[in-house]
Amino acid sequence: MSEKKTLTVKLVRSPIGTKSDHRATVRGLGLRRLNGTSTLEDTPSVRGMINKIRYMVVVL
Repeated sequence: MSEKKTLTVKLVRSPIGTKSDHRATVRGLGLRRLNGTSTLEDTPSVRGMINKIRYMVVVL
């Protein structure tokens, strides 16, 4: 069987002062604090969420 691909996302900018839906996207990705990381399954929906807040995160 094939392994599931994963992405590790790191929050590098604060969501304070951003749009409420962008803050909700940060929480939806499982990111809680600055420099926090989250490992997620590589799916189109997760990639879309990352693309939406690409100015706040780094994919490792």
